[in-house]
Amino acid sequence: MPALPLGLLLSMTHAGAVAAGPYDCLLEPTQTVEVGSPVVGLLDKVLVRRGDQVAKGQVVATLESRVETATAALAHYKSNMAAPTRSAENKIEFAKKKFQRRRDMSAQNFMSGQERDEAESEMKLAESELQLAKENKEMAKLEWQQQTSQLSLRTIRSPFNGVVVNQFVYPGEIVEPGGQKKAILKLAQLDPLRVHVILPIAAFAKVKPGLSVDVLPEAPVGGRYVGKVKTVDKVIDAASGTFAVFLEIPNPKLELPAGLKCRAQFPIEIDKPVKR
Repeated sequence: MPALPLGLLLSMTHAGAVAAGPYDCLLEPTQTVEVGSPVVGLLDKVLVRRGDQVAKGQVVATLESRVETATAALAHYKSNMAAPTRSAENKIEFAKKKFQRRRDMSAQNFMSGQERDEAESEMKLAESELQLAKENKEMAKLEWQQQTSQLSLRTIRSPFNGVVVNQFVYPGEIVEPGGQKKAILKLAQLDPLRVHVILPIAAFAKVKPGLSVDVLPEAPVGGRYVGKVKTVDKVIDAASGTFAVFLEIPNPKLELPAGLKCRAQFPIEIDKPVKR
């Protein structure tokens, strides 16, 4: 077969379509957060350890809160106090009867108008005291809600289903939101797992969200898993001519660990440049 002219070889830029991959990838947590406290306090208990699984909303740590618990209990007691309101209601009932009697007696000239006016004044004062008792009770309810909210800030909960990655602070230490020890635990969400892949620019127009991709973790885990394209970066790295793609793999039993290298095989074909 005759050789192609050198000029023709140099003018060729592509050698047809080839399968996309496999490409190196990395299994990552969907998200990783450092969980701390929004208030300053003494760390009382850490209820989980490194490697433990946690559920969303699960209590993972608590701060010392005996004073706050007592304050909330006092506010709750005040919000349920009924005696001031009942006392004001009884007082207004008596004042109304007294005013009615003196008003009738004054109309028959058996009592002076001044005594009638005094009875009316006592009745209005009793009405004001009843209104004040009702307002104080509503205020006590609001104070109880405020104290309960402040107390809840001293209970640290997991924001998602995940695992404990690390512990930074231990019982007996002071937790400061704005200080050096602002985080108590580091948590990672491993279901689903995120797969980070770097692809050449030739695949940019062909990779879309929702595309199914075969993911092959390295040994000793091995196996084949199907991930879905979740995000395609819209910014291309000009220096390397590549862009990032992120997949998601369901991991309900946490069989796959994060931090594991893998290979990703995309069901697309891209044009491969000819080596000169």
